[in-house]
Amino acid sequence: MESKGRGDRSGYGMELKERGSVSSSLGNSAELDANLTLSDKLKVFKSSTFDPNNYVASKSRSMNEKEIRHLCAYLVDLKKASAEEMRKSVLANYSAFIRTSKEISDLEGELLSMRNLLNTQAALVHGLAEGCMLSSMISGNEDSDMDDLLAEKTDISNTEKWLIGYLETLEVLLAEKRVDEAMTALDEGEKMAKEISEGKTLSPSLFQALQDAINEHRKKLADQLAETICQPSTHSAEIRSTALALKNLGDGPRAHTLLLNSHQETLQRNMKNLQSSNSGGVGAFTATLSQLVFSTISQAASDSLSVFAEEEPAYTSELVTWAVTQAEKYAVLLKKCILASTAAAGGLRVASECVHVCMSHCYQLEASGLALSPILIKYFRPFVKQALNTNLRRIEQSSSALAAADDWFLAYAPTSSRHSGLPPSSSHSNLSFQPKLSRSAHKFNSMVQELFEDVGPLEILQLDVLAVEGLLQVFNFYVNLLINALPGSVVTENLEGHKIVKIAETEEQQIALLANAMLLADELLPRAVIKLSNSTRGDDSHRRGSDKQRELKKRLQREVDRLRDSFCRQHALELIFTEEGEARLNALIYLGMDGNVEQPEWFPSPIFQEIFAKLTDVASIAADLFVGRERFATVLLMRLTETVILWLSDDQTFWEEVETGSTPLGPIGLQQLYLDMQFVMIFSSQGRYLSRHLHQAIKNIIERAINAVAATGLDPNSVLPEDEWFVEVCEIAIKMLTGRAAFDNVEDDVASPTSSVQT
Repeated sequence: MESKGRGDRSGYGMELKERGSVSSSLGNSAELDANLTLSDKLKVFKSSTFDPNNYVASKSRSMNEKEIRHLCAYLVDLKKASAEEMRKSVLANYSAFIRTSKEISDLEGELLSMRNLLNTQAALVHGLAEGCMLSSMISGNEDSDMDDLLAEKTDISNTEKWLIGYLETLEVLLAEKRVDEAMTALDEGEKMAKEISEGKTLSPSLFQALQDAINEHRKKLADQLAETICQPSTHSAEIRSTALALKNLGDGPRAHTLLLNSHQETLQRNMKNLQSSNSGGVGAFTATLSQLVFSTISQAASDSLSVFAEEEPAYTSELVTWAVTQAEKYAVLLKKCILASTAAAGGLRVASECVHVCMSHCYQLEASGLALSPILIKYFRPFVKQALNTNLRRIEQSSSALAAADDWFLAYAPTSSRHSGLPPSSSHSNLSFQPKLSRSAHKFNSMVQELFEDVGPLEILQLDVLAVEGLLQVFNFYVNLLINALPGSVVTENLEGHKIVKIAETEEQQIALLANAMLLADELLPRAVIKLSNSTRGDDSHRRGSDKQRELKKRLQREVDRLRDSFCRQHALELIFTEEGEARLNALIYLGMDGNVEQPEWFPSPIFQEIFAKLTDVASIAADLFVGRERFATVLLMRLTETVILWLSDDQTFWEEVETGSTPLGPIGLQQLYLDMQFVMIFSSQGRYLSRHLHQAIKNIIERAINAVAATGLDPNSVLPEDEWFVEVCEIAIKMLTGRAAFDNVEDDVASPTSSVQT
C-alpha cells in the first residue's frame, strides 16, 4: 500500500511536471519564437517517424481549453510561416525547382516502369513455380475466361466463386464507365487480396491472376479518366472530380499534368476566339485578354490546390512553371498585336494603359501566391521604354522647330489646356496663376505635361527613374536652345545653314529666355514629375517622393544656372570689351589721371556708369517678368555684377600695368579706383544684390591698389578722403544717373576731397 501510495504520488508528480512543462512551453512560446529559427521550429515535423496523432495527443493530454487554443494558434501561425517560406524559396530558387521537378518526373516514370517490370518478373517466377497448369492459366487464349480456368478444378471454394463474380463485375463497371463504383470495386479487390494473402485461401496462381487483373483494370480506369479530362466538352467541375479520382488511383503526377493541360487548351481556344472577333478597340481587347489569361491561371491554381492540397509542395513547381509559360505566351501575343507597333509609333498612352491593365490583373493573382509580375515586366519594359524615348525625341524636335521662329516675348497660353501643369481651379479664375512663357516654352511645357500624364505611375516597370532622366535630358536640350538664342552664341545655324533658333535681340527678349527656364525648372516640370508617383501611398513613399523632388529641382536649377551664367558672361563681355575686342576696363583709366594738370571732376568712371545703367535696365525688366519671383531677379543682378568685378580682380594684364608698369598708380588714380569700387558697392547694396562674394572681391581690389601705391613710397592714407566723402559722391552720382538729383545744388553738395584728407 505504501509503495502504491508512493507510486500514485510519483505519477501525480510526473503528471504535474508534464502539465507544467506543457504550460510553460506554451506560455513561453513568444520566447521560443524569438530564439528559434523557422527551420528549428519545423524540425520536429520533418522527422521520418513523425506521427501527427501522437504529437497532438502528447501536447493536449493535460491541457485545458485555453492552452489547446493557444497550441492551435501556434500551429496555424507555424503553417502560415512555413507556406510563406516555401513560396519565397520557390521564387528565390526558381530555376533549381524547375530542374528538380523535371528530374523528379523522370524518376517517377522510371520507378513506375521498374514497378511494372518487377510485377512482370514476379508473375513469371510464380508461373514457373506452379508449372504448366499455371502457365496455361496466365498465358492461355485471351478468349478464355476465369470460368474455364476454374472449371478444370474438381471443387471451387467460396473465394474462387467470389473471384469469378468480382472479375465479371469489374469488367461491366469499366465498360459502362461507372467510375465511382469501379474505384470502390478496385479498393474492395485490394482489401480482399490482402485477406487472401494472409489467409492463403487461393492458390498462388489464382492469387497472382487476381493481382494482375486488379492492376490491369486499374490501368484501364486511369486511361478512361485521362481521356475524360482531355475532352473539350468536359466542364470544370467534372475535370476536378476526374483528376481527383485519377490521383486516388495512384497516378497523381499524370492527373496534375492533365488538369493543367485542360486549362491551357481552354485558354487557347478562348484566346483564338477573341482574336478572331477583334472588336472593341485596343483597350477593350487588352482588358478582355488580360482578364481571360489571369482568371484561367487563377482557376488552375485553385483547382490544383483543391485537388492536390495534401501534396501541394510536390506539385507547386509544376504549377509555377505552367503559370510562367502561360504568362510568357500572353506577353508575346500582346507584344505582337499591340506593343511592338505602338512603341515604334511613340504611342506611350496606349502602351502604358495596356501595361497598367495587365499588371493590375497580375497583382490580383499574387494573392494566391503566384508572383508573375517579373515575367511581364521583363517583356513589357523594353517597349514602354522605346515609346518613352520616341516621345522625348519628339519633344526635342518640336521645341527646336518652334525656337527657330519664337519671338521670345512672354504671354499667357493661347488656350486653356489640361496640360498646362497648373491646378484646375486656376485655369480660368485668375490669370495671375497661369504661366507667362514664350511660344516654344508653352509648347515644351504642354508636351512634357502630356507625356507624364500618359506615362502614369511607371514605378511598376522601374521606369520612373528613366522618365525623370529623360525629362532632364530634354530640358538640357531646351536650355541649349535658349543659350544659342543669346546674341553672343557661336552656334546659330545647323550644317544645312538653317536657323537653329531665332536670336533674342533686346534685353527684354534675353531676360525672357531666363524667365522661360526659371518657371519651367522651379514649378512646371516638378509638378509634371509628381504624376509618376500618384499611386504611391504612405509616409515612407511621401518622404521618398519629397526627396526626389528636391533632387530634381537641384538638377533643373543647374541648367538654369548655366543659362544665367551665359547671359551674365555675354553682357559682361559687352561692357568690358569693344566690338574690336579691345578692353575698355583697363589700367589706363587710372594710370593717366595723375598726369593731367586740371583737377578731375569726381564722378564714377564712364564704364562703371554704363555698368550701373545696364544693371538698372535689367532690374527694371526683371521686375516686370519675374513677378512673385523677386529672388531670381536678385540672383541675376548679383551674378552679373560679380562677373564684371571678378573679371577685374583676376585680370593679370590690368594688375601687371598697375603694380609693375612704367607709369605707377598715383594718388588721383587710386582715389578714382576707390570711388568706382565704392560706387559699385553702394548701388548694389541699395538694390539688395550685394553678396558677400562681391563685397570680398571689391575689398581685395581696393587693398591691392592701395598696396601698389604704397610700393611707390607714398602713404595712401594721406591722399584718400574719408569714406563719408566717397559715400556722398556715390549717392549724388546715383541720383544724377537715375534722374532724381537737384542739378542746381550738385556742386554745393559735393565737397572738395582735400577737405577730408588727413594730413
